[in-house]
Amino acid sequence: MTSIANPSALPSERSADGIVSLQLIPNPEKPRGGVVVLDAWLIGELIKFFDWLSTQPKPAGFLLMSASSRVFVAGADLAEIDALDDAGLHVYLKKGGDAFGRISKLACPSVAVINGAALGGGLEIAMYCDGLVAVVPPAMEKPYRIGLPEAGLGICPGWGGTLTLPSRIDPATAMKATATGETWKVTEAPAGLLDATASDLESAKSAAIAWIRSHPRSTSRTSPQSIGPGNAAAARALQEVTPIIATSEAGRAVAYAIETGLSRGFDAGVSAEQAHLVRLRHTPEARAKLEAFLKKA
Repeated sequence: MTSIANPSALPSERSADGIVSLQLIPNPEKPRGGVVVLDAWLIGELIKFFDWLSTQPKPAGFLLMSASSRVFVAGADLAEIDALDDAGLHVYLKKGGDAFGRISKLACPSVAVINGAALGGGLEIAMYCDGLVAVVPPAMEKPYRIGLPEAGLGICPGWGGTLTLPSRIDPATAMKATATGETWKVTEAPAGLLDATASDLESAKSAAIAWIRSHPRSTSRTSPQSIGPGNAAAARALQEVTPIIATSEAGRAVAYAIETGLSRGFDAGVSAEQAHLVRLRHTPEARAKLEAFLKKA
């Protein structure tokens, strides 16, 4: 890999055979101890990068990586989100979704190399890639977690997680986890979530490059891998789990977003997610949980 200059602050490289890698980095004005967080700054840098990449020779593959040694991406910046009014939050969520969507629109295979906690928006941006490769720590180290914990704070995903996760793992398992905020140790990730694992970062990068070379793709996609109209297995799963998950505001929002995606497609499902996220953050349950989380953070 050779470093390539781009107008964003995010480091990028290109291999001799055209595989481009991009590193997500912490906001330099809010370093957060080296933790990568999906804030407005990072979303803006992603847009700058993909605008530039669209002017370059077409990549043969794309790797999404994190410069943090502590996490892959910890999720969205909840403090930043909480400070926005409803109109501002709608704009923020749409801008993030558009930025992430640039990954699936690349006319080449893409892989997220997960080297630490991938939670909420962190897992969502990873799932805009075709493949997921994770570093699994040795048995003596505490495993990091992966999943969509938003419902545990009384809210719901806002970048397509309700539709992408059940396309990769057992749909009923995905729907119940998303509706409750359950996450998993990377060592116990549900079957199908990870396409490969490795014991260290360099091995994970090699595995990701091997995956790209064995999964050639030269056409663009309008959306990431996700459930949608005609997915009978997901529709059955939703019918099965709805009585279980529709016992909370967040659970009902998740069920509605999935139902919308199954009937009207990915974009409509994401719009439903975002509308519910904006609404849910004002509920008494979400206010209490968000304020406690932000106070602790």
